Amino acid sequence: MTTAEEYGTALEPVEVVDAELVDDDAPGAGAVAVPDPVAAVLAALDTDAKDYLNRIRPKKTKDGYARDWEVWREFHVWLAARTGTPLPLSSITVGTFVSFVTYLDQVIEAPPNTIERRITGVTSEARKRGYTVPKEATEAARRALKPLKLDENRMKRGRGKAAALAPADLRKMAEAPRERQPQPTARTRRVFVVPELARLRDQALNSLKVAVAGRNEEMSVLNDAHIEVVDEGLKVYVPSVKGRPPRTDPVTYGENRATCPVRCWQAWREAKLAAGAAPDGPAFLPVDQWGHLGTKRLSPDGIGRALARSAKYAGLTGRRITGHSARRTLVTLGVKNGKRVDKLRRQGGWSANSPVFWQYVDEGAMFEDAPTQGIGL
Repeated sequence: MTTAEEYGTALEPVEVVDAELVDDDAPGAGAVAVPDPVAAVLAALDTDAKDYLNRIRPKKTKDGYARDWEVWREFHVWLAARTGTPLPLSSITVGTFVSFVTYLDQVIEAPPNTIERRITGVTSEARKRGYTVPKEATEAARRALKPLKLDENRMKRGRGKAAALAPADLRKMAEAPRERQPQPTARTRRVFVVPELARLRDQALNSLKVAVAGRNEEMSVLNDAHIEVVDEGLKVYVPSVKGRPPRTDPVTYGENRATCPVRCWQAWREAKLAAGAAPDGPAFLPVDQWGHLGTKRLSPDGIGRALARSAKYAGLTGRRITGHSARRTLVTLGVKNGKRVDKLRRQGGWSANSPVFWQYVDEGAMFEDAPTQGIGL
């Protein structure tokens, strides 16, 4: 038996501590912590909310954000080729986001508005994947973008803003001959005339689109039941689109028959019902080149093309006239004619802090009490 003496040491008394004093409510060694039920419920609700918000997001927005994320991936491939070090897509910092802006501007040569949308899309997709997007990173990217927006040549890279229309433009669009000239390579040289039914539809569509400052998607989902004829004109219920609140817009009779939204709507509705359209069906239907009326509602893209096509027939070239021109037109014409800004904003469904809306207001009021007016020049 080995003793302490054999090791050349003496046995010393050892003080033994039975237990460490701890708080009564703290888990002991080896104890399993019980999950907080409140935290568990809140986490579940957050997850459900994210799933729900993703489901109700419009498909067009989802597709756009998905493309933005692909561009973010392409940027990382480009960056890895330059630095020799691939970075994870989750590395969103001031440096990577500012470099992303530079890449889009100098390598891709994207217009500033597209760059701004890419920043938004990448931010949304990154957070959706559980990545952290620091606020300072997005702020830095937008600061880097700001001088690019002031560069005229860079702004020309994009399609530019949709032009506003004057009353004379709208009358030209409504009254222009609807003839489509044959292409130089066409086998037949006859002039194609747009059917009368399509002309009536475009008159009603374009005038009503201006009157309610309608978005393409909003005009597409309109049904006959949403447009009520009243003594004063029309009450147009614009349904909710892309999560925006619905609204009911008053539309009065116009001064000119060709651009009066009330009379144009009545003429179109009477004509389409005579052509076999279902009562209380879609407000605007397609019409083919032979004048046959379709049964499915006109798509949002079809709505926008109708206005652009009418401008082309009227010879309004040199300006970018699109479906969005109607929204700009209502505000600029309304401000020039002394309409209340708050009513114009509600008519088109803009938010109170919409920067686009206030740009249109400034445009309409540009010559109101102009600095050069009445100063003796």
